[in-house]
Amino acid sequence: MAIYAIGDIHGSINALKTIFQQGLIKEDDQVVFLGDYVDKGANSKGVIHWLIEKSKTFNFHFILGNHEIMMTRAKSSAEIVEHWLEDYGGSLTLNSYKISDNPNWMHQIDKTHWDFIDSCLPYLEIGEFIFVHAGLEENKSLEEQDEHYLFHKKFEKPTVYDPSKTVICGHTARKNGEIADFGHTICIDTFAHGGMWLTCLNVETGAFLKANDKGQIEKGKLERMYLIP
Repeated sequence: MAIYAIGDIHGSINALKTIFQQGLIKEDDQVVFLGDYVDKGANSKGVIHWLIEKSKTFNFHFILGNHEIMMTRAKSSAEIVEHWLEDYGGSLTLNSYKISDNPNWMHQIDKTHWDFIDSCLPYLEIGEFIFVHAGLEENKSLEEQDEHYLFHKKFEKPTVYDPSKTVICGHTARKNGEIADFGHTICIDTFAHGGMWLTCLNVETGAFLKANDKGQIEKGKLERMYLIP
């Protein structure tokens, strides 16, 4: 049974489907999605629907991203919804639901999609790996981490959280499309919505599969001597 992580999807449904069409991921593998399912890309609705349906067959875990947080908060006030629509790419999310300018927009989104967002985890620890959307603050336990570090802070050069663990994260977009491997931390937000790649990483072996919305793929392996062969 393998453990995979998949980076920030941002509505890139074709890239997501392309990864699974390769037959790499089996039903008994664990797949951890690192958040930011919505906004910026063209089909946030399609992404959430696909993830809900496939989770009935596959062993999926879902981490919460800052874009899901903002989408949820946008329900509470006109000021926040404007910020979400203009600065977070939320307008593309509403477009995917075919929702126009409507103060009751949140009620036009299927309840199962809101339930999906509400069920997402702040982080997940599996053996020697910690999965989180943005990153972790040093010298604090997982239970003590605050929202800023978990979901919002940009970690261009993350520091060691725990020498015995490897942190797998997204959020800080690598606009060159390359995985950022710091040894103790691996960032796999490879700018899917920006025309680059959606990354699926086997966290134990370092083997990766990338796909884009054009249906193209790229395969490789991180050069990590201490990974399981």
